Amino acid sequence: MTKSQTDHDLRSNRLLGALEPASRKRIDLHLEPIEFKLGDMVCDAGGLLKHAYFPQGSVLSLLTVLENGAAIETANIGREGAFGLFAAMYSRVSFNRCIAQLAGLAVRCPIELLQDEFKNSEHVRDLFVSYSETLLSQVQQTVACNSMHTTEERMCRWLLMMHDRAGGESLPYTHEFLSHILGANRKSVTLAAQSMQTAGLISYHRGTMQVLDRVNLEKASCECYAVVKERFDAFLTPPSIAVQGHNEGRRER
Repeated sequence: MTKSQTDHDLRSNRLLGALEPASRKRIDLHLEPIEFKLGDMVCDAGGLLKHAYFPQGSVLSLLTVLENGAAIETANIGREGAFGLFAAMYSRVSFNRCIAQLAGLAVRCPIELLQDEFKNSEHVRDLFVSYSETLLSQVQQTVACNSMHTTEERMCRWLLMMHDRAGGESLPYTHEFLSHILGANRKSVTLAAQSMQTAGLISYHRGTMQVLDRVNLEKASCECYAVVKERFDAFLTPPSIAVQGHNEGRRER
């Protein structure tokens, strides 16, 4: 990887770009470019991770896999973050199945190198923990969304997230794919897509979806999209102390 390529890579992934210069210099030489196709398996649940992956245009999906083989998405990762940071901090075993949800580029870094940075740099520890807490908040919000909101609201949330990551390009998703990702039956996904197309929010044809009316798509979504987006927009500048004023009356026991 040339220096110009490395500089571009660091700028196109927010988490890598937020590293302090000393850590960036040590990591630069070990970054390896990789291109994902839709559906590529990055790591299966229980698999041993040798690298952390930093998307630059691709989107990675974290799936919780059940005993009967069914899987549902609990989080997705774009150019704001990385897959494998838990392995760099604590364990090298992946808790989730990770697949490429949107084709594109990424770079990967050996876990051992990131483990060293995590142990030796307070800045890296703060950054990795802040990102991991933010990713966990997405998991928690997704669990609540899947339990409490309609299929159409959930589809709006998910398409908005993908629209952000794809830079407004069309999205190559079938109703069958969406039903698996959202944990919804195929018929409810089809009915939701028809309703959204009739309302002029999206268009779809032969497995390709295009967002037509972003403003009203956001209005049709549940609150979960805005909640998660706000958290990810802020994670690179975590507060030095917890926000006070909203938790008066609560005390640690």
